Amino acid sequence: MTDALWTQEKLVSAIHGRPLGDMPPVITGISIDSRSVAPGDAFFAIKGDNFDGHKFVGAAERAGAVVAIVAERKLASLGAVNLPLIVVHDVLEAMVLLGRASRARAKGKIIAITGSVGKTTTKEMMRTVLAASGSVHASVASFNNHWGVPLTLARMPENVQFAIFEIGMNHPNEITPLVDMVRPHVALITNVAEAHLGSFKNVGEIAKAKAEIFSGLVEGGTAILNHDNEHYKTLKRLAKKAGIEKVLSFGANKDANFRARSTARMSDRSEVEADILGETLSFCLNVSGQHMVSNALGVMGVALVVGADMPKSAEAIETVSAVQGRGERHSFDLPEGTLTIIDEAYNANSSSMEAAFSVLGESKPGKGGRRIAVLGDMLELGGFSEDLHKKLADPIVANDIDLVFLVGSEMLALKEALPPERIGGHFDSVDELETQLLKKLHGGDIVIFKASLGMKFIPVVKNMVVAFNKKST
Repeated sequence: MTDALWTQEKLVSAIHGRPLGDMPPVITGISIDSRSVAPGDAFFAIKGDNFDGHKFVGAAERAGAVVAIVAERKLASLGAVNLPLIVVHDVLEAMVLLGRASRARAKGKIIAITGSVGKTTTKEMMRTVLAASGSVHASVASFNNHWGVPLTLARMPENVQFAIFEIGMNHPNEITPLVDMVRPHVALITNVAEAHLGSFKNVGEIAKAKAEIFSGLVEGGTAILNHDNEHYKTLKRLAKKAGIEKVLSFGANKDANFRARSTARMSDRSEVEADILGETLSFCLNVSGQHMVSNALGVMGVALVVGADMPKSAEAIETVSAVQGRGERHSFDLPEGTLTIIDEAYNANSSSMEAAFSVLGESKPGKGGRRIAVLGDMLELGGFSEDLHKKLADPIVANDIDLVFLVGSEMLALKEALPPERIGGHFDSVDELETQLLKKLHGGDIVIFKASLGMKFIPVVKNMVVAFNKKST
């Protein structure tokens, strides 16, 4: 039997609700999507931008939900419902209240992660590492916004030993209310880069917005910063200004508290000898790129601060593998050699683009093969977009990338900046791109896909994988 997450008394009390019907004694899960409801769940009928959860109360009941949380103003429109209900003024606010109640009862160490790049990858790496030392609760996917954070909190078991929360933002003043709910013992900032720059005056303003995470740290909490990032000094100053005494850092910099003494990087992994606050720790990281080494050092720093077993942490990090959209590799044995696809299609900004080019540059094509980058627009850059797209040309050339395929209007700026012989083509849509790639890619090639999420590259990679699986021998 699944352990109880909430008793009905504590849930009703936490959200200041009015129960109707025969209440279940316990709730074993929290859901806001009727398609993923599990038996024993409480279904919160949140009204989102595209869907109103109140229309799916019946579907949630059929899927096994034992109670639904609904808004008073929607009660009459529900019609005949057999499911017990808890009536509240506002469903999202009720979930926030439940999240706060969950945080108030928590006994474990709470960690919050933000940054322009690498939040989800770092969170998943941290989940794996900390699981070697105790029970872990962490957000699923990228649940890092105004509903994802309280939902993750509400789902947190009372006795979990470690809990990891990803906190995102597109605009100033978005992190403050989220970290106020989470109240972490440790706050990690992966880096500061040009993501969502269209909503800010400059990257310095993004650094200030990321620094909002310091406002929620519990008394005596620890901030962990990327010493290699150009905004490190700004973040450290803002942390001190927020009253944080324990500010530690990670990176290649010799002054970092968690640093790489030596790194041997290969196309698909890195051998790392790390100095973790004076102690030597060696591990193999089975994902590629210097940015992944940096993420790993931050994770090891967090592990030390929260009291994890460090030898076990080093063993666990060796089991980490790249995931879909964030560095996952696919290889296909074709008649003329092995074709490798590197899936970096989840999202993109100029910092993560450069990291992807570095990974491609460190990868060695097969006989007759080429290094190929398939790139889509970096979105949400506002008036900075043209310049930032143009600037991608230098790292493409520096990493000896042979051919670049481009998609989207913003990538026209890069097309103009690149030598013509490096351009495989520019396309208005991913459909046109797919047709050409299937004709032009061959064995020996190493191909990386990178674009903002809105460019819909994830389905492109899936289609490529299916197509080349069929062609492989």
